[in-house]
Amino acid sequence: MPETSVKIEHRYLELPDSFYSRVKPTPLKDGRVVCFNAPLAEDMGFRAEKPEDWAGVGSGAELLEGMDPVAMKYTGHQFGVYNPELGDGRGLLLWETLGPDGRRWDWHLKGAGMTPYSRFGDGRAVLRSTIREYLCSEAMAGLGIPTTRALFMVSAKDPVRRESIETAATLLRVTQSHIRFGHFEFAARHQGEEALRALLEHVINLHFPHLAELPEQERYRRWYEETVERTARLIADWQAVGFCHGVMNSDNMSIIGETFDYGPYAFLDDFDAGYICNHTDQGGRYAYNRQPNIGFVNCQYLANSLLPVMEEDDVRRGLRCYETAYNQRFLGNMRRKLGLTRETDDDLTLIMDTFSMLHEHHIDYTLFFRGLSNLHSQGNAPVRNLFVDRSVADAWLERYQSRLQQEEIVGDERERQMRATNPKYILRNYLAQQVILEARNGDYQPMERLLEVLKRPFDEQPGNEAFAAPPPDWGKHLNISCSS
Repeated sequence: MPETSVKIEHRYLELPDSFYSRVKPTPLKDGRVVCFNAPLAEDMGFRAEKPEDWAGVGSGAELLEGMDPVAMKYTGHQFGVYNPELGDGRGLLLWETLGPDGRRWDWHLKGAGMTPYSRFGDGRAVLRSTIREYLCSEAMAGLGIPTTRALFMVSAKDPVRRESIETAATLLRVTQSHIRFGHFEFAARHQGEEALRALLEHVINLHFPHLAELPEQERYRRWYEETVERTARLIADWQAVGFCHGVMNSDNMSIIGETFDYGPYAFLDDFDAGYICNHTDQGGRYAYNRQPNIGFVNCQYLANSLLPVMEEDDVRRGLRCYETAYNQRFLGNMRRKLGLTRETDDDLTLIMDTFSMLHEHHIDYTLFFRGLSNLHSQGNAPVRNLFVDRSVADAWLERYQSRLQQEEIVGDERERQMRATNPKYILRNYLAQQVILEARNGDYQPMERLLEVLKRPFDEQPGNEAFAAPPPDWGKHLNISCSS
């Protein structure tokens, strides 16, 4: 292993063995490291002078001392239907490391081959989907939104059949915990109260240690409230930045409130409140405007799983925390996007009217708010020019300027704060698609450059303006499915 100052553990193995199956990775042939996240590696406590040293681990051909790969078992609700057959079908939890700052990191190799939970799948990940997850997890980190991270990526020539024949890749994904709402559904429905308590205590001890010494029922109540609140705040952050997850099944919901399992995601281009980014979601269950409610529904699934070990009144009270936490976070996010530091009773009306206007006139979401962040220095044109009917923009801007008269922070300082919350650069789907096409030809420089841009989404970045441009016609509403 390269130079390191980390401690090795595998605390997930302390859970009952029904929560996992030991599985060895199925090696890829001639895998090579094509992207390596050196700053993240340093945050985790190790330096990799030669990223290629990780090719063996990333391709599934090598295990380091202490690695004990397991496929996690969980269940969950997929598109509202309970599925007892779920689990890690193409990923393996290798081990856990603790960095010098005490942070815990799960190492999860995605695309590692078949497991007992693969069902009809081949256990592989393709280059296309691996690049998309790498890009988006790092884009979300740059935006300050809780997320899993990408440590490195390996590509290989092994053929993988999807809609067509593609090539294989793996992603070494890291996060503080890979435990999902679906773990609790599995424990409650299939393993019984003892296993459910073991899982609950495991999560609290490792990830909510400030609650560990409380009496049992208070400990459980406070933990559930915090989990609900983290989930609500996460989705409020998604809504504010225009992010669509695409597959908010309960087995894709992180127990620590992170964005988890990137598949058919999208950032909004022209604003459409009902936008569906997953073309297999024909009913629009996971449309952009339904994400807040689906977050609540998933918290209900989690609540039902906890009833064997918690008082029903405590569960109900915890569930009520969702709406309060979501509304507070969403309203705060949108006030910051509009540069409003003084709260007034009319703010919510202004915010919702703004959304209605963006929706009706199909205005680019990111360009609109970034334009607002520069009114003082650049004038109204960047906002007005987004509208076919300029009079609509003029009427709204007049109302907005009237509201700004009530603010104490004015001009350059207000807009400096707005630029720190309204990104100039987001991961538009067409940018990801361009990178994928270059990578298929063996060129990863465009991906590396895009990653550098996404690290600083709020900065002006002279010379990189092309990455902030609206999508070309071919790049709007690209078809993305779960098989990505």
